[in-house]
Amino acid sequence: MNVKNVIISSDITKNLEAAITAKEYDRIFILTDESTYRFCRPMINGTASLNKATDIIIGATDENKTLDSLASVWTRLSNEGASRHSLLINLGGGMITDLGGFAASTFKRGIAYINIPTTLLAMVDASVGGKTGINFNGLKNEVGVFSASECVILDTRFLRTLDKGNKCSGYAEMLKHGLISNIEHWKELMDYDILADESSFDYEQLARMVGESVKIKERIVTEDPYEKGIRKALNFGHTAGHAFESLALMKHKPVLHGYAVAWGMICELYLSCVKSGFPTDIMRQTTNFIKEC
Repeated sequence: MNVKNVIISSDITKNLEAAITAKEYDRIFILTDESTYRFCRPMINGTASLNKATDIIIGATDENKTLDSLASVWTRLSNEGASRHSLLINLGGGMITDLGGFAASTFKRGIAYINIPTTLLAMVDASVGGKTGINFNGLKNEVGVFSASECVILDTRFLRTLDKGNKCSGYAEMLKHGLISNIEHWKELMDYDILADESSFDYEQLARMVGESVKIKERIVTEDPYEKGIRKALNFGHTAGHAFESLALMKHKPVLHGYAVAWGMICELYLSCVKSGFPTDIMRQTTNFIKEC
């Protein structure tokens, strides 16, 4: 995926209109879940090209990242006359961008799609890098494809719709990027107050750190788009984390993805210290931060 296709937006309707009109599409579809349709869909209503767009709405939360939900999206696309020249806009968190990207990449052997992530987690992880997929047979992201979106539009104003739990969930992925990149970015992340009350929450600094986090991921993805080598670093915290997440799904007590990744990072940081000599002080500081948040 080309880093130029990631747009840090201060005017979502202007950037979305430019992205849509860059090519010719016969039909436009907008995929949301029940929550993002209510809270985020109105924020793109001023986009002229969406006047005749068709909304597809599925259930919220990762429990709906399933084959049944995927089939329901395919069915709507088919019944509403989508063709190989149609466009799917995925407006939502990581579940929507993962499932929507997979739906677009497989319908008619592949139609174009645009990601507009609305959660911190999706902005710094799920929507960027071309990974798509669904959960299957009790396992996280068991079925999917690598498929680049036309573009990803990041507008941090969506973050104001999030509760603290979802902010922390996304922040775990940012912390991961800090740990696999450089000590300065890690320190900035450790010093930031992700638990601040809304009245004192520093969205400006968070937006700047989101941009840095996306750059880190994009550098790695550009070097290794199909995860043959260095891109595996982006899985830090995920091997153990996905096990926690799959167990929670099996028990019908789902946890936010970032929380599972944070717990996975504790496990994997410990192993890194024992097996590879990773600095113990950084492990302890990071572990304490995760416990506190």
